[in-house]
Amino acid sequence: MSKKRKIDLEGRMFQEIWKETYFFCEDNGRPVCLICSQAVAVQKEYNIKRHYEIHAETYDKYTGQLRTEKVNNLALALKKKQPMFTKRSGTDEAVKASYLIANEIAAASKPFSEGEFVKKCMVKAAELVCPEKKQAFASISLSRNTVAERIEDLAGDLNRQLKDKVKSFIAFSIALDESTDINDVAQLGLYIRGVYGSLNIAEEFVELTDGAPCMVGKKAGLVTKLKEKIQKENPTQEFWNFHCILHQEALFGKTLKMDNIMDVVIKTVNFIRAKGLNHRQFEAFLSEKTISHSLPYHTEVRWLSRGAWVRDLAFMVDVTEHLNVLNIKIQGRNKVVTEYYDCIRAFEMKLDLWATQLSQGNPAHFPTLKSVHTAHDKDNMDKYKEKIFGLQNEFQHRFQVFSELEKEFSLFRSPFTASARDVPEELQLELIELQCNTSWKDKFATVTVDIFYQHLGPTFPKMTGFASKILSMFGTTYLCEQAFSVMNINKSNLRFRLTHRHLNDIMRVATAQKLVADVDTLIEEKRCQVSGSRN
Repeated sequence: MSKKRKIDLEGRMFQEIWKETYFFCEDNGRPVCLICSQAVAVQKEYNIKRHYEIHAETYDKYTGQLRTEKVNNLALALKKKQPMFTKRSGTDEAVKASYLIANEIAAASKPFSEGEFVKKCMVKAAELVCPEKKQAFASISLSRNTVAERIEDLAGDLNRQLKDKVKSFIAFSIALDESTDINDVAQLGLYIRGVYGSLNIAEEFVELTDGAPCMVGKKAGLVTKLKEKIQKENPTQEFWNFHCILHQEALFGKTLKMDNIMDVVIKTVNFIRAKGLNHRQFEAFLSEKTISHSLPYHTEVRWLSRGAWVRDLAFMVDVTEHLNVLNIKIQGRNKVVTEYYDCIRAFEMKLDLWATQLSQGNPAHFPTLKSVHTAHDKDNMDKYKEKIFGLQNEFQHRFQVFSELEKEFSLFRSPFTASARDVPEELQLELIELQCNTSWKDKFATVTVDIFYQHLGPTFPKMTGFASKILSMFGTTYLCEQAFSVMNINKSNLRFRLTHRHLNDIMRVATAQKLVADVDTLIEEKRCQVSGSRN
């Protein structure tokens, strides 16, 4: 007579590979289906595989990274559906509340001491609204030191998450910018933009370092040193670097060389702004002349003659307005670098048009200049044409690096019109396959270019790898500029003694984009620390 088999003595254990292969996970020693949440009685691959075959028709289509993401999403959904058998203690709830309030204090760039003010408000409100809960609100620790500690913990968790995410980046770029704080200490802001998974994009603040080095020196600049380091580690690695488009565009006004105009304008503005009375009188004057803004270039007032100075001023007003419009278009986050480049190319074409029209005495796209223009101003139009030519040359010089990347950008923007002969050899065969596939061509016509490449996935690995490099590029240091605004709000005249470590913690919390601190894990770590200290 044979002995009865005992399953628990056979040493059957859940294999991690079953998670992606059969969409199963282990829950309290039992294999559970991530799709339908049913448990299989015996941890045996045959049983688990047989259960998966019920769902195979629907889920076999997920492969590679898409399958991994689907498994992770289902596992997260299953975890949320499971009931919570353990109830948090009142202490845990109070600690979590202090973390959440500290997070809001950092996000709003408020001093650490604001926590005590918030607590007083909550206790006062509790006395009126829910007196029986007053003690629960009073137990929330929000002292200055506690808030600082909570923000430090939150920043540390965000930093750990970022380090883990960076490991999954397919391609990445960094944005560097420098500024000075209230103490005139040079600060270098660092952001990272990476592509991961199915060409998803992440942009996150990395760090603010004091004592910023020279950015672009040819021999000792930070960019040069970084390039040398990368090429030493990997000589075949491509390294693209270029100046921020926003910074470049802001420098163009200097190429006009119209100091005779700017000096007068700056002195006038400073005089008006120097005293409230001057400003109010100026506003009253504009109101009297029914002028909504700016200087009265075409009024009947005698103190503004219609001479060459006024024409020069009018020309500069129009050019500045055109540059401002361009500046607004190239601001913002989560944009693809080719979008910025398209704006630059469009502006270069406008410059060419304006130069031609001005040479013909036609200021059609310069409304302020047109209002003071007369039929005898042909010579003056030639002068302004030369100014436009100078601006055009400056654009071509400063954005030369983008011109060098024109082939890559063109292929990324329009893969179905690019010639296979003109692209790198490793992309040629996949590009031909892509261009001959009508389904993909139809898809390209219905979605944005970044979403299109996300759909390509593992079907076209070379094209996807190429797209990841373009998608990872920063076009501007717009996020760095935002970070410096946060820095200036926090390290102000009233908080000039804020330490660099605390400033970095605040910056990390206040500028977080998609990362969210895991407060529950932080509370659990706190509980373990307390338990360990008591043993």
